[in-house]
Amino acid sequence: MIITRNRIVLTLSSSSIRVWYMVHKWTSLICTVFLLMLCITGLPLVFHDEIDRLSGETTQLGLPGVGSSGTAPGLLPLDEMMARALAARPGEVPLFMAFDNDQPSMTITTGPHPDAPGSQMTIQLFDRSTGKALGQEAEGEGVMHFLLQLHTDMFLGLPGMLFLGAMGVLFTVALISGVVLYAPFMRKLGFGTLRTSRSTRLKWLDYHNLLGIVALAWMTVVGVTGVINTLEDPINKLWRSRELAAMTREYAGKGALPPSRYGSLDKAMAQACKALPGNNPQFIGFPGGKFSSKHHYAVFFQGDTPLTERLLTPALIDAETGAFTAARAMPWYNKSLSLSRPLHFGDYGGLPLKILWAVLDLFTIVILVTGVYLWLGKRRASPAAHVREVESGGVVVPAE
Repeated sequence: MIITRNRIVLTLSSSSIRVWYMVHKWTSLICTVFLLMLCITGLPLVFHDEIDRLSGETTQLGLPGVGSSGTAPGLLPLDEMMARALAARPGEVPLFMAFDNDQPSMTITTGPHPDAPGSQMTIQLFDRSTGKALGQEAEGEGVMHFLLQLHTDMFLGLPGMLFLGAMGVLFTVALISGVVLYAPFMRKLGFGTLRTSRSTRLKWLDYHNLLGIVALAWMTVVGVTGVINTLEDPINKLWRSRELAAMTREYAGKGALPPSRYGSLDKAMAQACKALPGNNPQFIGFPGGKFSSKHHYAVFFQGDTPLTERLLTPALIDAETGAFTAARAMPWYNKSLSLSRPLHFGDYGGLPLKILWAVLDLFTIVILVTGVYLWLGKRRASPAAHVREVESGGVVVPAE
């Protein structure tokens, strides 16, 4: 490293440049196809809410400002809403009940048994102010569900998620190595230089480098949060084995509570709200599911600020007696997961932030495509030739 009057210049030996070039080349090539798929599927997912509204999949209901999780006059009891949902799906049991804090719409998820997989779940949408059913769908239906599944695990479940997580790690390494190579490449050039009048390769190399450095922070954030998201199942299993087990230790020797013995949801909700005042219920996990024990209603609350609304705190209520059992903040690894989900899709600052996310997503697609183009054009060139290209700022072009 050389420190001058105005700046710090990172200097690398030719052998170091060669190592970093090989790291950048192979990490990029291995993950590019999958990163392209993630960028393409991620683009419409950024606008998931807006697309749902345009397609009519979300409905604005009456009672403005009244959420379905509240106790305002005019809202039907939770027990009655559950009875309506089960009447529409005879023979099934409740799995989840989720609330909307802005309007009285709510969803009730049912399945053939308490630990039913997603493919066997049915989601029903209700207006809690009238009790009217607004429709139902099987888990995984619709174009957006298809894109989300492809983006999340490529329809391969946990192995697919972990594989995409590995691709995210390679992408992060590619970004780091790209930054290291950017320093010697731009040593004699001004920031943002685009030599469009020179060779086609040099022009696209300049575009590749410029877009890469401009979108670097965003790509790093999205890449790291994407890796965290792929660890959702292991993180939730860790929470169940540690935190949930500790909260329900006194129930460890008891058998699973059958649905026929489930008690009042309204009584359970009242106990949960009493234990965690000032928070908003987001959803209820029923006994036997992956977000609860075999004996409890797990009422998950979110905070009432832009940050804390992303963080969940569960209150466990004995599903048979309605007695409060325990409430405990999620550990750091669950908090990291909760915060990474909206950050990954730009779901923090409304439509302006989503538009920025989409633009940077398009930048990343161009970066990936130009990277493949640059490799294909000189894929037979020796590593030493590519080192000279980096050291000369692209003036010395690798020969085949």
